Amino acid sequence: MRVLDRKLLRDLWRIRGVAVAIALVVGAGVATFVMALGTRASLEQTRDAYYERYRFADVFAGVKRAPEQLARRIARLPGVIAVETRIVENVTLDIAGLDEPAVGRLVSIPETDRPLLNDLKVQRGRRVAPGRPDEAVISEAFAEVHGFTPGDRLTAIINGHKRRLEIVGIALSPEYVYSIAPGAVLPDDTRFGILWMGREALAAAFDLDGAFNDVSLALLPGASADEVIDRLDDLLERYGGVGAYQREDQLSNWFLNGEIEQLGTMASIMPTIFLAVSAFLLNMVVSRLVATEREQIGLLKAFGYSNAAVGWHYFKLTLAMVSLGLLVGALGGAWLGRELTESYAQIYRFPFLFYRLDPSVYGGAALVGALAAVIGASSAVHRAVTLPPAQAMAPPAPPTYRRGVLERLRLAAFLDQPTLMIFRHLGRWPVRTALTATGIAFAVALLVTSLHWLDAIDHMLDVEFNQVRRQDVSVALVDARSRRALDELTHLPGVLAAEPYRVVAVRLRAGHRERREAITGVEPGADLNVVLDVDGAVVGVPPDGLMMSTKLADLLGVGPGDVVTVEAMEGRRPVRDIPVVGVFETYLGTPVYMDLGALNRLMYEGPSISGAHLLVDARSEAALYRELKDIPSVAAVSLRTASIESFRETLAETINFIIFFYILFGAVLTFGVVYNSARISLSERGRELASMRVLGFSRSEVSYIMLGELAVLTFVALAPGCLLGYGLAWFITEVALETELYRVPLVVARATYGIAVATVTVAAIVSTALVRRRIDRLDLVAVLKTRE
Repeated sequence: MRVLDRKLLRDLWRIRGVAVAIALVVGAGVATFVMALGTRASLEQTRDAYYERYRFADVFAGVKRAPEQLARRIARLPGVIAVETRIVENVTLDIAGLDEPAVGRLVSIPETDRPLLNDLKVQRGRRVAPGRPDEAVISEAFAEVHGFTPGDRLTAIINGHKRRLEIVGIALSPEYVYSIAPGAVLPDDTRFGILWMGREALAAAFDLDGAFNDVSLALLPGASADEVIDRLDDLLERYGGVGAYQREDQLSNWFLNGEIEQLGTMASIMPTIFLAVSAFLLNMVVSRLVATEREQIGLLKAFGYSNAAVGWHYFKLTLAMVSLGLLVGALGGAWLGRELTESYAQIYRFPFLFYRLDPSVYGGAALVGALAAVIGASSAVHRAVTLPPAQAMAPPAPPTYRRGVLERLRLAAFLDQPTLMIFRHLGRWPVRTALTATGIAFAVALLVTSLHWLDAIDHMLDVEFNQVRRQDVSVALVDARSRRALDELTHLPGVLAAEPYRVVAVRLRAGHRERREAITGVEPGADLNVVLDVDGAVVGVPPDGLMMSTKLADLLGVGPGDVVTVEAMEGRRPVRDIPVVGVFETYLGTPVYMDLGALNRLMYEGPSISGAHLLVDARSEAALYRELKDIPSVAAVSLRTASIESFRETLAETINFIIFFYILFGAVLTFGVVYNSARISLSERGRELASMRVLGFSRSEVSYIMLGELAVLTFVALAPGCLLGYGLAWFITEVALETELYRVPLVVARATYGIAVATVTVAAIVSTALVRRRIDRLDLVAVLKTRE
């Protein structure tokens, strides 16, 4: 073994505690990188394989009623390779043990064959059989919540008639990875389920023999989905088509892709913080190591070792510490990635899971780790290379001692000698002091940034479900009805107040930009479902014009005063240019509102509603739910309390997992910074501390001087760390994670700062306790020997 290699091993063993601390910080950064990118890649592979194996369609369209013969014309459209016509209807379900009505989506499937598109993965039981109109296959999530198994029965109100359906199978579908009820914003597997029934049974139940009201298409690779959609809309328009849309706009796929994209965003933010701190730590360690080994460097050069050999020796020292971190991070990230991927797979209920870490993920992790090593060690290695042998072998110039700030302010007299020594030493090394405090501040910032998610979720819940959605129950009707329907709902048991709304599916066009959205018509002065800005201000909907969310306005590239072309996708399908009269900020979705009367006039209809928001007396809820279950015109019923529960469960399953590990990594980061600083300072000041012991200072006083510096640095770093954490939270919420699905509010509670400060303080105490043990075991004779 070469001489420098033996020295390298001895150096690593001598600073093994420092090396392990650095490796842990590097490993934390690499682990977050591998976890996020690995999970994203695995989910993408699983999603794509799932879609391909079960033939998820490329284009979808709803229609009022179209003859089955039209399917042949659709199949002849350029670029279309498969067409599947279906019957899809929403019904009310009466579930034993569930007071409120549930919503079921009935989807037809062939009785004698498998569907061409959107096939099912039957988990248990079987598919429906010919000649058995009351058989149904239900979605797995819905079945698990209610404990349904093949052979059980449930009641559905189908076209005004109660029918007892026999569950013969439990299945998954690529079309309903996310199953969201009409009018809901998140999945609710307790109150919404998918039921697949035979085509003949549904055709007879809804008077659709020889007809369909839903169609799915598969396209040739490279075919233009937009051109197919335009041609399909032309064919379906006379039959009440409500607008075709491609896979990327399909609700379940849209939610799923949004989650996966956010994983990629997180993969680029958090690892960057860790690796930046890793580079800082490496610079601090190698710089101070070079400073303590200047005589050895001089001897090596005097014995004929070249500058390149000396420089490569210290680079290898750095790479050895980083390599250990890469190994720890790769293994830890692979395990964390699998855990997170399995968590997502359970939420999405994929029938299988592909967890394969692409070599490029590890390659990218190795690259960024090596980059951190190069950046961190370059300046220190440069000083070692350029240090002349004669200068290196001479003792370093002693620091200049002069009156400090405490003396000038006449505060020194109020401090004892050990405390004064702490502040003098910190003042004489301002750059080192600032760098150490910066490292601790980064740890605080990471914790604040991670914990702020919990504050953001609580704030979103408060705004969306306490301030905006003040109703207890929302009722959606099967079709738009006259205002008489509102009177009927108002007279239901326990209803204290009712507010109508109208929802119309539209296409919004502004220049070359186009969006498929739904305009919600609300009455002036609505109080149960309020159009509210995130700052708490009530947004008044004007008598004419559109009021839209800022996110939708950005997507369309419009603002107040601009004109948007509105094409209704139902009724007489009117097309009109309507001005945008205002925009408002919201956390969920991309809503757009109009005055209810103005929307009715746009649709060339009398006073009509799509549903109503109800304020309900809690004592009469059970009676109200029984009545709603028996009303044929009710398509869906959603409860505010259920929405809150679903919101918490959906986000908590993944967010809490990630936050836990970011908090753990933040503690590791603090430990790495504080422990490294203390260990290096102990190595540098060993002679000084031993001399103090000989002069009569006790172990406690020596420890107080050494560890007091770290306590001061930690205290100084807390406030800037909280401020930096707020800045990182702002960047993530305002820049990185602003999606169409939701916008995370910038809310950081006082308790969050307290938890971050407490976590960093505990990590610092553990670090200093380990260093204190080494101080107590200091060998005075060995340390005071003349350095060879």
